[in-house]
Amino acid sequence: MVLNPLVNLKPKLHCLLPAQLYTTLATNPNADTLMEIFEHLRTLRSILQDYLPLQIATDPPTVGKVRYSWHKGTLLFTDLAGFTPLMEANMNRQSEGANVLLAILQRYFEAMIEIVSKSGGDLLEFTGDAVLVEFRRDRAHTDLYRAIRAGLRMQRAMTEFENIDTPNGILSLKMRVGIHPGTFLAADIGTPERMMRVLLGKDVQLAKKTEGAGEVRQVCLSAAASIRARSQFHLKIGKSPHHFVIDDLSDNQLGEYDLALKRRRRGRALLFDRQIEGITREIENLRGQIEPLASYLPKPILELLVENTEHRQIPPEFLKSTIMFVNLLGLSDATDRLQPSEEDNFVKGCSHLFSQINAIVTAEGGIMRNPTYHLDSSDIVIYFGILNDRPDDAIDAIRAACKIRKLIVNFPSFLVNKQPRFIACQIGCTRGQVFAAEIGASRGRREFNLLSDTVNTAARLMSYAAKNQILFNESIDLALDDRNSLCGTPFQSQFLGNVSLKGKAKITRIYTILENEVCPL
Repeated sequence: MVLNPLVNLKPKLHCLLPAQLYTTLATNPNADTLMEIFEHLRTLRSILQDYLPLQIATDPPTVGKVRYSWHKGTLLFTDLAGFTPLMEANMNRQSEGANVLLAILQRYFEAMIEIVSKSGGDLLEFTGDAVLVEFRRDRAHTDLYRAIRAGLRMQRAMTEFENIDTPNGILSLKMRVGIHPGTFLAADIGTPERMMRVLLGKDVQLAKKTEGAGEVRQVCLSAAASIRARSQFHLKIGKSPHHFVIDDLSDNQLGEYDLALKRRRRGRALLFDRQIEGITREIENLRGQIEPLASYLPKPILELLVENTEHRQIPPEFLKSTIMFVNLLGLSDATDRLQPSEEDNFVKGCSHLFSQINAIVTAEGGIMRNPTYHLDSSDIVIYFGILNDRPDDAIDAIRAACKIRKLIVNFPSFLVNKQPRFIACQIGCTRGQVFAAEIGASRGRREFNLLSDTVNTAARLMSYAAKNQILFNESIDLALDDRNSLCGTPFQSQFLGNVSLKGKAKITRIYTILENEVCPL
């Protein structure tokens, strides 16, 4: 009878405990085992809090329930230049090279994250080696000035990464920073199985475009930011209508922080009753706190975190993966045209759409990252061929791409300013070497991510695609040919020609699925 409190608890802990610890719970559920579970869950909660923006970590929504609000403030984007040569210099050394590369990235991100925190910003998201930071508007409207000072501090901190000794010689990392003030819609959407946060609105895209118009070692301002910043900073003309901030401030004038550094660590759960019933109650409390946080992670990544909780780090490694980018045309720019009475149905429609895409991706063995931002609209990054044993990741990706395209083409219209608004998509896909690791601070804000030129190429292919078109390069075409030579696939590729993709020195051969091809569902 004394073990009755565990009867209902065991099934709830299945996804939150390492396999060995769950087995011990099933076979030897004594007080020592429960204490070990309590300590594990306490550590897991801390890790999950670090995986999420501060607003979600401290105030998670009810899983499966839509929540949204309009945010006013300033967005800061950074993008890192020089990562690809650094990865190539370390890739041949396998695990040793992966650890060296991770150590460099951790030093970089820890420096940037500390500056962001001291400047009053909240790091919303990592996308590869890029980050998005929000500075919420306060009563004195200091958000833009805090963002600019943060950008200047970040650029000064980059001097530490100008001379990195590698097997390929001295390499360097450089950074672009783009800043734009405005208003955007932040929505928590999804299902109890998978929650997501999306940012929508033209100001998110304007912030991204500002970073894209920038230069390394510079802090680039949008037109709106430039007008407001003139009274506080000296500016010089950049690519119209953007301006660069002239860093002519002394160390005392710039300072090291705008706000006292707020640590992300929340209070630790304390255990006073060490009887089985008391420990069980505290475990149940921790589980209730963890589940809303865990719902924001794809299940394969959550499982990886759970298994590595004791070490508090996922081992970095070089892998071969298929990367897909899906751009949702017309979704983000519709946000600013919504009437107040249309917002609720619009966000619920987005929730349904992203949840359906996630279901397709999951069924095909892929991992869908949180929907993010693009120059033109919202996009989604999807990984295939990692954290599972499915060998045909390129086939899985193409099958998922066909299903996603069909879903979007047939998706009901959104009501925007009393008019029906349909969405479309662009899809790009490629396969190659990637660096898989926890990107960010080793004991702070971080996320599991894939980085490499392969990721960049998939994004470029997506941008080049026509409306509702799936594009891929030779790496996918070769995988399709190999599969066809073995046992055949339902897919046939069509060569479209040679193109010059942005940022690529070599010509890229591009392909698509034959227009008359019927994709299996």
